[in-house]
Amino acid sequence: MHTRVLTGITTTGTPHLGNYVGAIRPAIAASRRPEVDAFFFMADYHALIKSDDAARIERSRLEIAATWLAAGLDPNKVTFYRQSDIPEIPELTWFLTCVTAKGLLNRAHAYKAAVDKNAETGEDADAGITAGLYMYPVLMAADILAFNAQQVPVGRDQIQHIEMARDIAQRFNHLYRQEFFVLPEALIEEQVATLPGLDGRKMSKSYDNTIPLFAGGAKQLRETIMRIVTDSRMPGEPKDPESSSLFTIFRAFASEAESAAFGRALEEGIGWGEAKQVLFERIEADVAPMRERYENLIARPAAIEEILREGARKARAIAGPKIAQLRDAIGLRAMSSVTMHAGNGRLASKSVKSPRFASFRDTDGSFRFRLFSSEGEELLLSKSFKDPKAAGAVQKQLKTIGGSAVTLHSLPLSLVLELDGEPVANTPDYVDAPARDEALAYLRQALDLLAAQQGE
Repeated sequence: MHTRVLTGITTTGTPHLGNYVGAIRPAIAASRRPEVDAFFFMADYHALIKSDDAARIERSRLEIAATWLAAGLDPNKVTFYRQSDIPEIPELTWFLTCVTAKGLLNRAHAYKAAVDKNAETGEDADAGITAGLYMYPVLMAADILAFNAQQVPVGRDQIQHIEMARDIAQRFNHLYRQEFFVLPEALIEEQVATLPGLDGRKMSKSYDNTIPLFAGGAKQLRETIMRIVTDSRMPGEPKDPESSSLFTIFRAFASEAESAAFGRALEEGIGWGEAKQVLFERIEADVAPMRERYENLIARPAAIEEILREGARKARAIAGPKIAQLRDAIGLRAMSSVTMHAGNGRLASKSVKSPRFASFRDTDGSFRFRLFSSEGEELLLSKSFKDPKAAGAVQKQLKTIGGSAVTLHSLPLSLVLELDGEPVANTPDYVDAPARDEALAYLRQALDLLAAQQGE
């Protein structure tokens, strides 16, 4: 059984060694596990909250996509896409906004921190705070719930957002009386490596103390490493590996044997300049092959574009049917499918031509049925039944209970209908996702209409 794991990648800035060791490398390694169904997306809508520099956003999207691919992310084994290529995400964001309590958003850490900062400086509480920042948790919930992700790897500062996504999903499920959404879980990596930067503090763009992963090539990598702050101990004087930023960074790239050897060299008095050269050579051994792939990718942006568009097609094949299901559930249905009695809100069975079932015996002697729309379009073809009574019982359930009793799963060219967890029928093949989306919504409407008419 696969576990769907979803990871968002914010498209601001240029990746550095800390990003690689702390996030990129472990996430790619996890995506290769056979039990993981991995989704990676470029969070470019989220980036708009942090930056209004269009050129920076554009460049960062290219650099970060190239970085992940160069580091080994396999787009054939994962679903890798841009958030902005999935129109179902902003649509779902609005659906979720309409059921999300304002009080819940008031408690979001990022919003509260911005309000507190304004209070400290005597500003109006909401000065400089955009609706984008305020609504960030709902957009993040939509990112997750559009694909029913079961696990979301996050740092501890993001746990609240996963809890909010669960709250929003539960609220929607409760209001519309169906388990539309899986409740996601935060996946906390307790052993995530945190690298020190040039000044010994955590490597972060906020501190301007980063070591670039690819930017500037080997020359800049070496020059940056040579600027790492060390103490005043001279060559020949013993140095403590555990208190050395050089050793911490070295250990993140090296084997246990290599790390032990480097630690001994420090204890035996290797000079800081020579130690920095050793560190550079060890990092360069890992980074150089990736850098070559990165530079090839950066030079071919059209190739990256096609990878992301293909990822979007895979993602929309899942998100599209989900949104069609939700549109139907909340009442955004085709008006041609339902007519109401004036005043009482009941379905008018006589004014709407009913969908119909047609049973038949197959060439192998088994029994099957088809469901046709009121216009005569085939919506479903059932599986084979040995007993005609069994086929009739399934039809009766569908007529009596309707779409609320069924589960629909999207395949590349069709939808499979399950009743009580058992596949009972599938749609005819459709050419593309929009046709499947339309079929899903239409099919549910047909089943619900049949159930309503049976009940009158």
